[in-house]
This record gives sequence, structure tokens and C-alpha cells, in this order.
Amino acid sequence: MTLQNTREKNYPEWYQNVISAADMGEVSSSPGCMVFRPWGYGIWERIQRALDNKIKETGHENCYFPIFIPLSYFQKEANHVEGFAKEMAIVTHSRLTMKDGKLVPDGKLEEPLIVRPTSETIIADSFSKWIKSYRDLPVMINQWANVVRWEMRPRLFLRTREFLWQEGHTAHATFEEAEKEAKTMLGVYASVAQNVLAMPVIKGKKPEYDKFPGAVDTYCIEAMMQDGRSLQAGTSHFLGQNFAKSANIRFQSKEGTQEYAYTTSWGVTSRLIGSLIMTHADDEGMVVPPKIAPQQVVIVPIIKDKSTQNEVMLYATKLCSALSEKFYDGEKIRVKVDTRDKSSVDKMWEWTRKGAPIVCEVGSRDIENEVVMVRTRTKINTSEWKQIIPLNEFINLISSRLEDLQNSLFNVAKKRLLDNQRTDIKTAEEMKDYFSQQNSWVDGAKGKVAFVRGKWCEDPATVEKMKEMKISIRCIPEDQTKKEGNCLLTNKKAVLDVIYARSY
Repeated sequence: MTLQNTREKNYPEWYQNVISAADMGEVSSSPGCMVFRPWGYGIWERIQRALDNKIKETGHENCYFPIFIPLSYFQKEANHVEGFAKEMAIVTHSRLTMKDGKLVPDGKLEEPLIVRPTSETIIADSFSKWIKSYRDLPVMINQWANVVRWEMRPRLFLRTREFLWQEGHTAHATFEEAEKEAKTMLGVYASVAQNVLAMPVIKGKKPEYDKFPGAVDTYCIEAMMQDGRSLQAGTSHFLGQNFAKSANIRFQSKEGTQEYAYTTSWGVTSRLIGSLIMTHADDEGMVVPPKIAPQQVVIVPIIKDKSTQNEVMLYATKLCSALSEKFYDGEKIRVKVDTRDKSSVDKMWEWTRKGAPIVCEVGSRDIENEVVMVRTRTKINTSEWKQIIPLNEFINLISSRLEDLQNSLFNVAKKRLLDNQRTDIKTAEEMKDYFSQQNSWVDGAKGKVAFVRGKWCEDPATVEKMKEMKISIRCIPEDQTKKEGNCLLTNKKAVLDVIYARSY
């Protein structure tokens, strides 16, 4: 049973249908904001846990900073402010007062407070207090928080006025240490995206015109969605001494001199859930990689008459207990018996649309034959998605089955990325013709409009050319060929390889 809109029929509406059918989230009554429903938030919790473990493994500690930041902190860093000024929410009053039967703002603040769009300025202020000597370095912290940016065209899990994220901030004694840190954390993001979210990415650096305000360099990971567009899945910024100078983050070196620290910041957001949808979901609904599924196995009892109810429920409970003792990805497998008073058909379709990796049906006939009807959300490699499997075999092989499903999702997405990354476009004319075409989704098929890897001459005037074509340079890939060719925007000689694409 397909959704109301398929990818081919109406891709943007299909995306919304997936979220609604899977009960992942909904538009809030608060304008521009959204509600994370339990299944959607459960996915975020799993992403958060996987990434948090990696962050701590690299020597960082979690902390928390205020959501309100004095306006004067942003005024210290003009370049930084310019990048966020149009998106900032501002608190100007401290209370409400009843006047003529209506609540009106009162208690005007001496200094307005910015509702956190990002925390570089407030954290830099703390760093300036914490860091006095080279012995205090490096400082390596992370916080899980919410931020507010006044988005004018909200879209669930992609762009909302309030969203969830993590932001790491570090300070180092040398240029080399800080630059290495920024690249290390990009590697952490790429690892989580590919090994946990089953989402292949391209690692690279942002061009000068598109880097984070105030950064020396911005590194990123870019993923290909099923409609051929790129989604920036994570960024890591090498800030040099820019924020250190504005916030006076100085330390006494081993030689006794006063030096400014070198800082970094890096983060990912809850838009990763949007990237999951557009990487893995199909025309029947959501598909969740096993490593981040709130429930990895769901057991649906099939009770055709009340005389078999106790027997079937006992069988389902024993299966649940046996599976719950098995391990996958370092944790006990997450299993649920769906005991709701709904028809088995309705339950099966609900879990299909939610994207639960494996759903089992158990009924009186299965008990007699000691088997389980197993449905995987998608095919594992070329095997059938629905099979009758002996009970003990299913229990013993559940971990490997989940891993096969995880790998299969990654392989499908990887093939899509490779098949739709054009490298044969060589001139500005070919480039313009290519991106003048329209398509709604790619589904791994060759010949669709998606990524182009080619040369760029770094001429600032090319930015306007790209705006006209409604594309951008997504990143400068790490794996440069260093061979000369023609810029795909000007036909000038160029050496730098970049990824051109439409994007979210």
C-alpha cells in the first residue's frame, strides 16, 4: 500500500507524507516550529547516543551554556553577526503586564538578549576566564542543546525556527592542533553518518564564499538525497584566532609570552532525520537503519479467535524474551510485542510506515510448526523480504540479519551516490544544459540530475552564475585529482575539483 504521494508523483509531498504516516513529527501551533513525536524523537535519541559516545571517545566532555546571549557579545565579532543577523530572535522585555484587559510587554531590558542561534560568543567568553596558561589547554567541550533561527520557510526536520543539535567547541595552543581537531571531528561525523545512519557522504571543505562566518576554514560532509539534491549533514569549523581575539582568549606560553588561543567549533542537527528520510524511505513509508531504530524487532500476535489468545501471547512473549537477550551493535536488541487492540493488518502497515527493520507475525499455526513469519522492511541484498523461518534459527541469527539489513541500506545509498555523480561534463555549456533539466527523484538510476564533479576557477563572479542556475558548490572534496581542466562555469583553466549540486 503506497503513500498518498509517491516520490515520482510529488517528491516534496511524499516527504511530508512519510513523516505523517510514520508518526515522526508534526507542525506545531507555535509558528515555524515542530513537535517531535515519540518515533521521531526515538530516532534522534539513538543518533545522539551514537554520536555522543564518539565525541567522548575523542576526549571531549559535555557541558551546557545559557540559551540567552547578550547582544554585545555578538557585536564583538562583526563577521559572525552578519551571517546570523537576519535569523536572530531577540528578547527585549522581562515580563508581561495587564493593561486594558490585555497582556503587554513590560520591564524593558537594559541590554537585549539574543536567543541562541549558535554559542561561539558565549562559550568564548567562558574560555577567556578558564584559560590563563598553556597548561590549561586544550579545552575540549560539547553541548547538546536547542537553537533558534528565524526560518521563514519551515519544513519538518529540515528547517524550523527551533531545532536540536550538538555543538562542540575547543581551544588549543597551536594552529596545527586546532586544524587537526576540526578535521578529526569531521571524520567522526562521516563515520557516524556512514556506519550508523547507513548514509554515504563526501568529505570536503567549503569554498571561501560559503564558509562559516568568522571561520578560517569550514569542513563538511555532503549526502545525496533520492531526488539528487545535496544535504549538508555536518560541519566542522577551524576558527583560527578570530574568536580568541574578539573574546580575549589568551594564555601564557611555555616561553612566558602572551598568545591567543586557536579555536574550533563543530556541529550536527536534527536535520539528520530529514536526511534519513530522503536517503532510505520509499513509497510505502519510512525505512530506519537497525542501529538507530527505536524498536529493531516488532512482534505482532495473530489472534484469530479468543481460544488461542493465551497460547499465542505466551509464544510471542517467549520470543520477545529470547530476542531481548541477543546483542547487536554492542547493545541488547530492542524488541516490542504489539499488544494493542487493533487488527494485525493495521499493525503491520503501521510498522511498515514507521520503518521498523523487522516485523514478526506469530499465530497458532506458527506455534504448531515452531516457526516465525519474518518481514524485513526492505530486501536484504537479493533475498525475499518475507520469509517463514524456524524459531531457533531466527533467534540465533537475528544479530547477523540486522547487520545484513544495515549493510544493505548503505550499499543501496552508496550505489545511488556513485551512479549519479557525473564526471564527464567538461564545459560551461554542458554544465548549463545539465542543470537546466528537471527530475523529482533518482532511485539509483543513472542519467538523472544530481551531482557533478568538475573544475572550478575560484573566480568570485561564478557565485552569481551558480545562483542563476540554482546550484552551489557543495564542497571541495578531500581526494583532489590535481589535474588541470576547464572550469565548468567559465571555461577558464582550473585545477580545483568541486562538487556542484542543487541542495536543501
